Amino acid sequence: MKKTTLIMLLFTAFSTLAQGKFKTSTAIVNFEASVPFFEEVKAVNKQGKIVLDPKTGSLTCVLVMRDFHFKMELMEEHFNENYIESHRYPKAVFKGKIVKFDLNDIDELDKEYKIAGKLYLHGKSKEIVVNAFLKKIGGGIQIVSNFQIMVDDFDIDIPYMIANKISKTVNTDIIGTLQGEGFHSNPVAVANK
Repeated sequence: MKKTTLIMLLFTAFSTLAQGKFKTSTAIVNFEASVPFFEEVKAVNKQGKIVLDPKTGSLTCVLVMRDFHFKMELMEEHFNENYIESHRYPKAVFKGKIVKFDLNDIDELDKEYKIAGKLYLHGKSKEIVVNAFLKKIGGGIQIVSNFQIMVDDFDIDIPYMIANKISKTVNTDIIGTLQGEGFHSNPVAVANK
């Protein structure tokens, strides 16, 4: 009886731990707005912050705009000063929810989910829905998504003289491994030690 009670208490404790948030501050976000036959317009940010609350499926992603880096310094300078205006709008933030998320459904195989929420960028916000693949990796969850952003939706002005050299559709992809206390493979085995 005591052993059964102990196992039940440990299982409950592990279940409570499993509800902790999953986080990363090293998600990689790439974007590309290149047009054929012109200079590549491509940048990477390796310091994306993502937080997932497994109880609610809520997902928040924060990117510091100055953490995007280009091959050419001049392009990075124009991006921050003229297009994104990083001094006025230092961050991009997505707040949303993974539709039908259940931590118990996450395993080592990619599962596709829809994530619906608001993207805040350049002082504007827009409701978006993106597809993402989630899977278990070690003690964490890997998230991979690829989606498009329209510059017109966020009032990002591209000067007329170079408008044909930069796409108004920005291909964006994100990959991150969120670490947390959410996966315990066998609480009964732990209880018997």
